[in-house]
Amino acid sequence: MSDERRNLLAEKTPFPDDLDERLRAQLTFLVEVDQLKTILRQSPLAAADRRENDAEHSWHLAMMVVILAEHSDEPIDVGHTIQLVLLHDLVEIYAGDTPLYDSAAGIDQHEREVAAADELFGLLPADQGRRMRALWDEFEERRTPEARFAKAMDRLQPLLLNWMARGGTWRTPGVTADDVRARKAVIGEASASLWRAGRRLIDEGETRGWSRGGPSSA
Repeated sequence: MSDERRNLLAEKTPFPDDLDERLRAQLTFLVEVDQLKTILRQSPLAAADRRENDAEHSWHLAMMVVILAEHSDEPIDVGHTIQLVLLHDLVEIYAGDTPLYDSAAGIDQHEREVAAADELFGLLPADQGRRMRALWDEFEERRTPEARFAKAMDRLQPLLLNWMARGGTWRTPGVTADDVRARKAVIGEASASLWRAGRRLIDEGETRGWSRGGPSSA
């Protein structure tokens, strides 16, 4: 991250000087994360002919947690899991989206996202910043049942969208059905039943010609 200070969105229309300092920091953060709505992902929408953005993706994951929690192989705290999926992609505001099947872009992904987490969560009051950062780290490390299920939703959601698009990013040049299976296998770390369903969709997509056969390059 550059030493040069970033211009924050909230500075475009500064808050009144007499606003409570803690609340000012919280509102500054909330305005800044409005940028999540502008970060485009590769996945196509099922309901419209365009790509989804990160905010839409995060909302969809939260809904999936509510609906699919019963399929977790381990008991999970649904509210905690929703927090994980709502904030997991906030770092992409500064780090950008890294497409799942772009190996070159993924080389420095972790470093970019760690720097972004330091900067973004640092906008919050210190206690909240530490908590948000701990939640982001928990998601990344998948050290809890909630984090594993959150990650599973993160991989299952675009699988559903690609199925609806009859291929979508499965048709990325150089990507095979085996690549898709390899990238999505993390779903099985949280839910055997959801991974069975996911594999069924991938297999059927390959049969229908929506993805390429051949050995995995992942």
